[in-house]
Amino acid sequence: MLNGQRVIVVMPAYNAALTLANTFNEIAHDVVDEVLLVDDASADATVRVAQGLGIRCVVHPENRGYGANQKTCYAQALELKADIVVMLHPDYQYPPSLVTAMAAMVSSGQYDVVLGSRILGGRALRGGMPLYKYVSNRMLTLVENWLTGAKLSEYHTGYRAFRREVLERLPLSANSDDFVFDNQMLVQALAWGYRIGEISCAASYFPEASSINFRRSVTYGLGVLSAAVRYRLFRWGWRDQAIFHGAP
Repeated sequence: MLNGQRVIVVMPAYNAALTLANTFNEIAHDVVDEVLLVDDASADATVRVAQGLGIRCVVHPENRGYGANQKTCYAQALELKADIVVMLHPDYQYPPSLVTAMAAMVSSGQYDVVLGSRILGGRALRGGMPLYKYVSNRMLTLVENWLTGAKLSEYHTGYRAFRREVLERLPLSANSDDFVFDNQMLVQALAWGYRIGEISCAASYFPEASSINFRRSVTYGLGVLSAAVRYRLFRWGWRDQAIFHGAP
């Protein structure tokens, strides 16, 4: 618990058996009240490892996609009475030690959403981010900031913290079940006027860390641009869009 607020870490997992223990063990369990893992029909021993660590598990009987996994994560976290929810990938790519700092930024009342940015601090390439991913990250972020009017250092991190109200109010079920869910959620947060903060976050790239191939990266990039364009159209008054339904 942090400042009287219940903190839950959610892990959207797929084939994370080799890295899950390291990730879990570096979480500050004196601050985090519970860790929840949602397994998206992994083919390895992810669930068995999680249960051995005492992690609460929810298992999808079939693979539904990264976005669908997050939908389950957040719905379950709300049922567990979370005040602050931190999403941490179990592939050990992001440092679990930052969970406390990110949750503290939310609990301070200054931010509703906090992103662990790999770009702030200039350590992305040193951490092993492939050059083509770094360049596409910077280009997409430039276009997204131009279309949304925001000034974020990156939109593509998978390390995020949320105030409970954000997860309750955003129409997350209208979002994609694939990787573009992350970007749709961010433009929704902007549409609702939530305050977004960032913290510098080192990231490591190694064979066991999750990644998507080039073809899916292209599909993701197109989806990202679509989400930003839809946000701009929403701001221009075209409100007939499900992902912005109910926005002020």
